[in-house]
Amino acid sequence: MKADMQAMRDAILAVVAAIPYGTTMSYGAVARAAGYPRHARMVGRVLAHCDVDVPWHRVVNAKGQISPRGLDGSDDLQRVLLEAEGVLFGAESGKVQR
Repeated sequence: MKADMQAMRDAILAVVAAIPYGTTMSYGAVARAAGYPRHARMVGRVLAHCDVDVPWHRVVNAKGQISPRGLDGSDDLQRVLLEAEGVLFGAESGKVQR
């Protein structure tokens, strides 16, 4: 079982690492591309406990928005990082503009 989890983690991180600069993918799209459909929440868990340098900030929720993470400020950091890559957000919706 542990080997299966490691394989899933590695596949998810490989997909996230390949997300092009200035673009985003949803958690569900990452899960599908990694070969694990219906495991969007696992993508979030992997990224939350990631110990390698991947562009985690390029992963957004199914609505195209930054998922709230609490009071640690990472929501603001994610938006700053995406805006630095030229990603635009809707003024009222907060959705990524494609």
